[in-house]
Amino acid sequence: MLKVTSAILIGGLASGASFAEKWHMPTPYGDGNLQTQIAYSFAQEIKDNSKGELEINVHSGGSLVKHTEIPRSVKTGQVQMGEVFMGILGNENPIYKHDNIPFLATSFEEAKQLWEAAKPDIAKALDKDGMILLYTVAWPAQSLYSKNAVNSLADLKGQKMRAYSPTQSRLADLMDTTPMTIQTPDIPQAFSTGIIQAMITSPSTGVDSQAWDYVNHYTDVKAWIPKNIVVVNKRAFRRLDKDTQTIILDAAKHAEAAGWTQIAERAANDKATLLENGMMVTDPSPTLVAELKAIGKTMTEEWKAEAPKDIGAILSRYEN
Repeated sequence: MLKVTSAILIGGLASGASFAEKWHMPTPYGDGNLQTQIAYSFAQEIKDNSKGELEINVHSGGSLVKHTEIPRSVKTGQVQMGEVFMGILGNENPIYKHDNIPFLATSFEEAKQLWEAAKPDIAKALDKDGMILLYTVAWPAQSLYSKNAVNSLADLKGQKMRAYSPTQSRLADLMDTTPMTIQTPDIPQAFSTGIIQAMITSPSTGVDSQAWDYVNHYTDVKAWIPKNIVVVNKRAFRRLDKDTQTIILDAAKHAEAAGWTQIAERAANDKATLLENGMMVTDPSPTLVAELKAIGKTMTEEWKAEAPKDIGAILSRYEN
């Protein structure tokens, strides 16, 4: 009888403890980035509103799972949630490339319109892979970092260019540079060892990696505005009760709204930080703009050719 009573007590304790779930959410970027800060706020809101019954542990900077492995880890249920730079999924489905096409959307207003046009197809593709789209956070517009001034693409010819997505690799080819896949934490070492000589990325990434230590020039080409997406494993989400599901979805709405509200201010502040640390921040020459826009037109046509029906629908919604 004592053994049975003990077993019941232990079982009861385990059952009570099971209501307090701990989930893991790997993110690829450091704590200084707006995307990661919003992820922490998102997790805290869920914890507060669920009265501690669901706790999301945010693992920033690729500390738990490497960036390129995050989608697979969420899909297979190794982690319940994750954040990923959407462009790295471009090889799986071309619709994920929509926010990496140069000069397709270069202002935050245009980027938001493009997102609304692409969002239904993105959500559908993720659902097919066993994931649910929760929210997105945009990056500041992507611009050019180099050791020397760049007035035309001829000034970059033959250099090694950082690439963080399939689309960026194609861009580097069209710029007559050599693409090198380098993740964010490895940027400083890649520059210092000569693996890369230039990159196109946001002022936020430049500040986070202290770009002034290894390059001198920031040419504000504002080529495109990419986004991170946060996803949840579909089976894990459906196992939750309806109230907790609603808490997560509400927190996701708040996170996305905060991202669109705060990103413009963060972009301006980060650009100012580059200046304060001695970088030359300049607008692009008309020649460089014309060359990059010509590449953007080529890449848009190539992108449409990958999936004419799906991409054509996205572009139609965006342009209309």
